[in-house]
Amino acid sequence: MASAATSKHTELNGEMSSCVCPCKKSKMDSNKVTVVLGAQWGDEGKGKLVDLLAVNSDIVCRCQGGNNAGHTVVVDGKEFDFHLLPSGIINQKCKSVIGNGVVIHLPGLFEELKKNELKGMHGWQDRLIISDRAHLVLDLHQQVDGLQEAEKGKNSLGTTKKGIGPTYSSKASRNGIRIGDLLGDFDLFAEKFRTLTESYKRMFPSLEVDVESELTRYKEYAARIRPLVRDTVSYLYKEIQSGKRVLVEGANAAMLDIDFGTYPYVTSSNCSIGGVCTGLGLPPNVIGEVLGVVKAYTTRVGDGPFPTELNDDTGRLLQERGHEVGVTTKRVRRCGWLDLVVVRYTAMVNGYTALCLTKMDILDTLNEIKIGVGYKLNGKKISYFPSSMTELSNVEVEYITLPGWACSIENVREMDKLPSQARDYIKAIEDFLTIPGE
Repeated sequence: MASAATSKHTELNGEMSSCVCPCKKSKMDSNKVTVVLGAQWGDEGKGKLVDLLAVNSDIVCRCQGGNNAGHTVVVDGKEFDFHLLPSGIINQKCKSVIGNGVVIHLPGLFEELKKNELKGMHGWQDRLIISDRAHLVLDLHQQVDGLQEAEKGKNSLGTTKKGIGPTYSSKASRNGIRIGDLLGDFDLFAEKFRTLTESYKRMFPSLEVDVESELTRYKEYAARIRPLVRDTVSYLYKEIQSGKRVLVEGANAAMLDIDFGTYPYVTSSNCSIGGVCTGLGLPPNVIGEVLGVVKAYTTRVGDGPFPTELNDDTGRLLQERGHEVGVTTKRVRRCGWLDLVVVRYTAMVNGYTALCLTKMDILDTLNEIKIGVGYKLNGKKISYFPSSMTELSNVEVEYITLPGWACSIENVREMDKLPSQARDYIKAIEDFLTIPGE
């Protein structure tokens, strides 16, 4: 690991981070791909960690998701918001790859590039590489997203309405449209666009699409995007073979994974380690370190069960002190105690080699801090994480209670400088998760 793990603690733009296992395990191996994944429901601070690690990387990649994700990175007092771009694009010495597993809304991408360029992100044209196999999020996908949510009524999933689900649905139905289609025979692209539009109009008669206007717009997009597009599978293969250091930034987080998350309250892609392989075309044997990012408490955006949620003054305190508002949706995040049952489960799926604990300083004012360490269902302890949302909604959480440190640790950068209560909090996490070191 770069500067983020050469010491026990580092600053993630004002947030406290610590490696919850021997730090030697979290050093970036130049011969292997390093992966950063969210270990809860997202918003753990992955982008900030990636920004730090990118300093010692040659290539930073996004492997899945779309502009439903959001990362904020502060550099020299300037705040950059990323939704489709890898957070490492700020580093002028490394390339940024948007892989085949990402779904791309071109208007959103160009807007994101423009906004960040105005803040000082220059030279991105020489650093950004986009996969020709990545699927396009069309405006009609976003309209359909909203119509599908409206149809569900009180059973809506609370999606971002960014068109992510419908785009992955088109991909799975094999009538999706890829970047390569846009850059190929435009008549064939237009035919595919019309076919997809008519298909959705049959399902949603109220859908309105000005097909000819959209085709004119996408012809312009094709010219703008063409210099950035290439076959990223062979590109990454050659770069890894030549010894380049590659960092992968997972969007969303493991509990939003479409297979392993709290389905159906999930995103539409694999946010777990498997999505790295399929979303970039990487074989498993090139993956080295898998860094799980864990917030020192738990948050989630949108609907779905949340066993350790706090609907009280403590929950509001966490929300206010942690500035828990979604970067993409601007929705207030639900807050609760750290749930180690969740983190243990995502560790099973992802095989974390190290954890990065963020935002410990948000807990500074608490006299007591609870950690969820077990679930009971119908009075009996269970040893699995429920796949049924009915079961998960009815679990009783077992907690351990630790004394708070009741002082500011915002500027502490070394483990032995932390109050003993804060060190005990970290040790409780280490002891419960038993993530192996060397």
